[in-house]
Amino acid sequence: MRSDTKRQAGIFKRYILIIGAVCLFAKAANAQSSDSATRPRIVITADPELDDNNSLIRFLLNSCDLDVEGLIYASSGFHWKGDGKGTKWYVPGREYARFGLDTCPCVSWRWAKNERFIDDAVEAYAKVYPNLKLHNPAYPSPEFLKSKIRFGNIEFDGEISKNTAGSDLIKSLMLDDTPGRLYITAWGGQSTIARALKSIQEQYENTIQWEAIKKKIMRKVVLLPSGDQDDTYAKYIKPNWPEIEYRQFTGGPNYGYGAQLGAKPEDSVYLTSSWTKENVSDRGPLGSLYRVWGDGKQMVKGDVMDYFGFSGYSKEQLRSLGYIVWMPVQAKGSWLGEGDDFTFMNMLGNGLRAYEAGSFGGWGGRQLNKDGNGYPDFFPAAQRDFAARLKWSVTNKYTDANHAPVVKIEGPLNILGYPGETIKLTGTASDPDNDNVSVKWWQFEVGTYPDKIAITNSNSTQAKILIPKDAVPGQTIHIIFEATDNGVPALTSYQRVIITVVGR
Repeated sequence: MRSDTKRQAGIFKRYILIIGAVCLFAKAANAQSSDSATRPRIVITADPELDDNNSLIRFLLNSCDLDVEGLIYASSGFHWKGDGKGTKWYVPGREYARFGLDTCPCVSWRWAKNERFIDDAVEAYAKVYPNLKLHNPAYPSPEFLKSKIRFGNIEFDGEISKNTAGSDLIKSLMLDDTPGRLYITAWGGQSTIARALKSIQEQYENTIQWEAIKKKIMRKVVLLPSGDQDDTYAKYIKPNWPEIEYRQFTGGPNYGYGAQLGAKPEDSVYLTSSWTKENVSDRGPLGSLYRVWGDGKQMVKGDVMDYFGFSGYSKEQLRSLGYIVWMPVQAKGSWLGEGDDFTFMNMLGNGLRAYEAGSFGGWGGRQLNKDGNGYPDFFPAAQRDFAARLKWSVTNKYTDANHAPVVKIEGPLNILGYPGETIKLTGTASDPDNDNVSVKWWQFEVGTYPDKIAITNSNSTQAKILIPKDAVPGQTIHIIFEATDNGVPALTSYQRVIITVVGR
């Protein structure tokens, strides 16, 4: 009797584990089906830092993969306009209170009189749109992008007392009933986002709708920050909206200032002045707008922090001219920075499905990854993709530019497997330019199974995946099918298969 009871308990336990795994599988499958049916909805909020300008150019070149819902001017601890009434502003510890500076309280900080860097980028995009659309019909029209431009809470950094056109737009997006998640980046401060949330709170907090609206927004909104640049996340968003998902990516490619300092040899070639000139700076309106070292430009005339446009000056000479030299001077024409790329690079339609969960990882890094050890080096692929899209922008014939391979998996992208089972995976890879394509399967070590797994025939279209016998039901294994063509530049596409372990 005791033996039967024990056996029945074991069967029941395995049943529960299978049901749990199936639920996890179904949740992942539903996320895939609901999100992949439409492109990720995304809002860009950016301050007029020169690397925001550069990130915006890359973003626009990838806008065919995205549903662009907003392009919003924002303030930060590094840039704010002032109210135009002579009001002086000062927050202890800000940039203007460091480096021996003693210039604030002041009426504005590093903000051009008629700042329009977002408008400039969209206008440059408009000039090349006919070419871009030829290479990918999904590119949004310039008129559509212009209709999404707004000014947010730009008067003072961290100030959220007033509604603005930017905060009103974000508020309306948060409250709408469009299916799917709403991804909101913060390349500068988060005050415009915070104001949208605060406006919703003020409108609904004392109504019977409040709990439902609050839950809806905390399920719907995903914040993609480049840090907390004005303290509004720590002071308002997190205390009042604690369940809003906050994806701070780390461990991925370095797109920021000084990426060339200590870069891997295989990455450094994409940061040189020669590569940048050939593939970026000399490529049409968007390329000419892209900031590089020694380009003779400044985002704001006389900005003591922006010495990057100078060439032929030593650090000491720049300091004698009154500039705050906060990173080493680099060769003229070389990489300068795109420090906000990681906020949107996981949203792209390259097949990695990185937008589905912060832990999945992709070209923008991975949430919760403590360092870059063991993380794939996606930087060369991302740079070649950037170069190809800039080539599209100046090429009015489809056959005169390269395009990424088309990669597919036969069967579902989310599957179940038992410990000790061998799973056969089949992929296909074709190339729109009839280039030769090389393929490989590899384990992306972001799954919850902690060790390496065996992959047979990893360089063919058909591979065998052995699920380790020590795998525990509920654990996941992420397998990437990767295809790279031999075009110029060589381009790479992916498909991710997620295996969820179940018990027998």
